[in-house]
Amino acid sequence: MDIVEDIVSEMAAEQCTAPAVCIQQGAYLLELSLDWIVLRASENIHQLLGESHVTLIDEPLGKFVHSQALHDLRNLFSKLSGTTGIGRAFAVRLTDDPDLVDIAFQQVDGRVLLEAVPSVGCFGECFGSVGGLIAGLANSKGQALLDGGARRMRALTGYDRVILSCGDRRAESSRGAFSGSVDPAELPILIANTAAPAVHLFPRDDEDSAALAALLRAADDAAGPKLEGTGVRALLRIPFGADGLNCEFRCESRSPRDPNFELHAAAELFAQMFAMRLAIDEASG
Repeated sequence: MDIVEDIVSEMAAEQCTAPAVCIQQGAYLLELSLDWIVLRASENIHQLLGESHVTLIDEPLGKFVHSQALHDLRNLFSKLSGTTGIGRAFAVRLTDDPDLVDIAFQQVDGRVLLEAVPSVGCFGECFGSVGGLIAGLANSKGQALLDGGARRMRALTGYDRVILSCGDRRAESSRGAFSGSVDPAELPILIANTAAPAVHLFPRDDEDSAALAALLRAADDAAGPKLEGTGVRALLRIPFGADGLNCEFRCESRSPRDPNFELHAAAELFAQMFAMRLAIDEASG
């Protein structure tokens, strides 16, 4: 590694403290204009694209990635534009590097947020089990439906504890005891490792940044220790709406978990289908 890369790595490893918006270690983030010009980049982006984060700013993304990868991503994004959903692409080769990445992207406040993580290669395994898990709830009602939803989400994700909250109703499925829980407010959607240091975004001025909406945004300084204090090292949140209530599946693990965009998408699908089961139960109750 040459001296320039040494300096870049040292900068990326500096502790990211509030109120800065940071990305979790092991993930990469690009904030783009709607024309896919790079406006902000995580300071570890050289590990993904082979270019310093400073070099990328105000340049078209197409200058640094394969044309076919860019074409495919932009086509997927065109189908997403105008929605609040999250697009995903799996096993993508962005550069000549043989390692593949999984990508999640969304449109936020006129920006494109693109996040990348090393590909985990599930390729449909997660989605294949969702239908059967939901079908098993067909005859469940009331609290039994909530309990069944929590158990099945734990089976789908493999996390150690799943807490389902829906208004003032709650259900929990757990493998062993946890020492309490932490208020989920302001926690990222995905936390891979509560003990890992975060990575700054560049430029470090957060004005007009859409990065707060990133799936792998780093938690603030206080959240990680609080989670670790309850035995949680990794977290997956799946908020959803049901009968006008704000609901959420919260999945917690005692050990770090690699971020998995396909598992997150499958969990979202399960939550959407579970919301329909809740609506049917409410209508028949």
